[in-house]
Amino acid sequence: MTGNLKFWAVIPAAGVGKRMQADRPKQYLELHGRTVLEHTLMRFLDHPQITGVVVALTDGDPYWQRLALSHPKLMSAPGGEERCHSVLNALQVLQQRATESDWVLVHDAARPCLRREDVDRLIAALTDHPVGGLLGLPVADTMKRTDAEDTVLETVPRDNLWRALTPQMFRLGELAQALESALKKGQLVTDEASAMELAGKAPKMVEGHGDNIKITRPQDLRLAELYLAEQD
Repeated sequence: MTGNLKFWAVIPAAGVGKRMQADRPKQYLELHGRTVLEHTLMRFLDHPQITGVVVALTDGDPYWQRLALSHPKLMSAPGGEERCHSVLNALQVLQQRATESDWVLVHDAARPCLRREDVDRLIAALTDHPVGGLLGLPVADTMKRTDAEDTVLETVPRDNLWRALTPQMFRLGELAQALESALKKGQLVTDEASAMELAGKAPKMVEGHGDNIKITRPQDLRLAELYLAEQD
């Protein structure tokens, strides 16, 4: 049961987003009347079950300063060299306010189309789970493995294969410990579930919606615009 446990959100937003080929980091691009990051943050700042949100930012980030965002739930942490460093920095900020058994939902800054119902579903599915887990989508396409020259080596069975999405939800203390352990081993994990797996834990997959896309290329911005318009 939830008891006095709280739910917090962490948004690593220190990335540069080179594949967007834009004049600024992708999280600050204009999307449906706001920046990408503002859309993402409001998914959690507006959620009644989220106690607070920590956004990890590059030191002296001029774009963030121009937004001049102010919200009683909003906190910041220093961004790191890689996503895992940013998340760990944000967790250390949370450890000054939250309990080790509180839940933390880590979400990509460049996923602005997250639905409220997917956050609700994740929390409902995992609150009593011993480990935690993440939103995902079962793979629908035929999967191929190639060599370094992009020559197909084999077709990979897609049975029980999932695309990992975010948020990824784990207990504060266990996630911080798992990330610290991974970094000590030289493992620059690309998502929180990977750190938990390295720690011997078995996260649970929770199916989400396909419009929870990650903006990485220019065409993704146009698609996100359509999704947000549909959600409105």
